[in-house]
Amino acid sequence: MAVVSPNFSKIVDNLLGAEGPVFDSNGNFFMVAPEVEKDGKAAGQILKVDLVSKQAEVICEPNIDGYGGIPAGCQADKNGNLYVADMRLGILKVKPDGKYTQIAKTDAGGRTLQGCNDCAFDYHGNLWFTAPAGDIAPSPYLRSFEESFGSIYCLTVDGLMIHLDSNFRFSNGLAVKHSKGKPEKLIVAETATRVLWSYNIDGPGKVSNKKEWAKLPDPGCQSGPDGMDFDEQGNLLVAHWGAGVIEVFCPDGKDPVKRIQCPFDKPSNLHFKPGSNIVYMTEHTHHGLWQFEWECKGMPQFCET
Repeated sequence: MAVVSPNFSKIVDNLLGAEGPVFDSNGNFFMVAPEVEKDGKAAGQILKVDLVSKQAEVICEPNIDGYGGIPAGCQADKNGNLYVADMRLGILKVKPDGKYTQIAKTDAGGRTLQGCNDCAFDYHGNLWFTAPAGDIAPSPYLRSFEESFGSIYCLTVDGLMIHLDSNFRFSNGLAVKHSKGKPEKLIVAETATRVLWSYNIDGPGKVSNKKEWAKLPDPGCQSGPDGMDFDEQGNLLVAHWGAGVIEVFCPDGKDPVKRIQCPFDKPSNLHFKPGSNIVYMTEHTHHGLWQFEWECKGMPQFCET
């Protein structure tokens, strides 16, 4: 397997738990700092980052009914809004001015929504997301790499909150593979087992045929897949948290075909700048945001289509 070492450039650091890099439809860049606390309580932040001046501005610290959020993943719609996966509050819709609303407390079956970690829009506007935590606040905060209560969901374009599957040992990053503009497969990272699972997408909130799509190599330390993104050639770049690398898989998965060496041990998530080969990467070693150039452009996001 080829190993490449591109030039990484640091943008900012000391953003506790740095995650969720994303560009909105207006070219603004956002990310989250989920590990911020105030008075011993969660007070995670959603941040807007000026990539030129390298300054981060807090646009909001989500809090619902006195329970502080732990925002962990972001995606953007076509109207400049962010959809944020939060480990305590579920799914939040955040407007450009920082005002936010909680999308739902229960799923379509009436079950309490679980705490969420990452999300991805398909090209039809459905939001797919992982939920590795226990029930959202006011339930006690619960997360585990040993117990298999992690789930995946879909918020359909019609507003239905669909529970898709469960029994994950920490469901984490995910991505949607398209074929001729149609959502075809959902790829889901299970961090504790280092497995990437695939599902056929049969329609909004409908999946079938769960299969092991790939498995990350064992680096001999605690590690696992975190965030991911497709490039325009259909290769999937996966942050290998704990291993200090990005694993690159061909469109059919199986074994990684290339490895990108990072200057930190705990890469957490990545996102292509629209229309370019520049990748923005968050990490937990220095709690920072970095950039590097990949060999081709990224696959367009929903907000670009």
